[in-house]
Amino acid sequence: MRSLDEFARGKLAALERAKLRRTPTVTAREGIYAERGGRRLLSFSCNDYLNLSQHPAIIKAAVEAAKRYGVGAGASRLVTGNHPLYDELEARLARLKGTEAACVFGSGYLANIGIIPALAGPGDLVLADELSHACIHAGAKLSGATVQRYRHRDVADAQALLAKHRAGYSRALIATDGVFSMDGDLAPLEELSQLAQRYDAWLLADDAHGLGVVGGGRGSSFASGRAEVPLQMGTLSKAAGAYGGYLCASRAVIDLMRTRARPFIYSTGLPPPVVAAAIAALDLIEREPDYVAEPLRKARLFTRALNLPEAQSAIVPVIVGDTEAALAAAQMLEDEGFLVVPIRPPTVPAGTARLRFAFTAQHPEAEIERLAGVVRSRVLGRQA
Repeated sequence: MRSLDEFARGKLAALERAKLRRTPTVTAREGIYAERGGRRLLSFSCNDYLNLSQHPAIIKAAVEAAKRYGVGAGASRLVTGNHPLYDELEARLARLKGTEAACVFGSGYLANIGIIPALAGPGDLVLADELSHACIHAGAKLSGATVQRYRHRDVADAQALLAKHRAGYSRALIATDGVFSMDGDLAPLEELSQLAQRYDAWLLADDAHGLGVVGGGRGSSFASGRAEVPLQMGTLSKAAGAYGGYLCASRAVIDLMRTRARPFIYSTGLPPPVVAAAIAALDLIEREPDYVAEPLRKARLFTRALNLPEAQSAIVPVIVGDTEAALAAAQMLEDEGFLVVPIRPPTVPAGTARLRFAFTAQHPEAEIERLAGVVRSRVLGRQA
């Protein structure tokens, strides 16, 4: 045990010197506000883009489900944890995404480390955008397939890799975020879809930050027309305000997931209140398109105020570069009453530490303008 503790302390000291040690901070949320250290801050760091996690209708659905089904699933879905609400949620997801079927997992991370190894293995090829979420890279590594990373959003680079390597492998999978979580930009899904079809590859898009925000709420595959994405994966923990991951695909693929995806087989099912909350959230996303459009509209108010490239999603990064500078900028914004958590390596590449602004439907426009003014003068060094 002594050597174990020495190892841990040594690692922690190195992280401390590099300003990369992470410590969870107690945060109490009330709508768009967060309380930290006794201070009430306007949060621009929450992925609850539609503010549904505290919506009365969503809470009511969860409470009613808890009263009827209890607070836990009690077992994996293949044993006794497949409570009746699952069928409704999966049917609603498939309808929203325009697929034959859907499968719900315990989380988005669990989904990708289950989906990719269920479809690819030794003798196969996985191409992944270099800035895809960590769970895509983890799933690719777990699969045992040969993994190639292509330059961010660079379809020509992906094509060059396929032209060079595709013939040597039985199957090929292209995996990408639909909306990139740290940059807020969208994957070129239509071009990637065409590329996948040309090389007989399967395209997977992780829509964690697209559902409920872009494409009229249907996600990144619908952001500009309709891209043919046979594997539409995502989460229910962000704009839907609940929890869990999902895959929308053909019925055959979904049946395979339920038989071969290890996180699905070996994880306890989601609590019934969480599933009920997700169903209620999808109801709202479908029936209130004007409300769904608000996070992107407000992100664009911010980018216009700062003369930044127009926001493509609810996420807007302001690259600071140096880790200590990002920490200092976040503290300055906190002093001004804003919570903007700095993002540091290894979450983002070295030298690209940033402030990541996440906009929600209920952020007041006047506060967005005030935030932009502070960022303009004290982070970017420009005067109004």
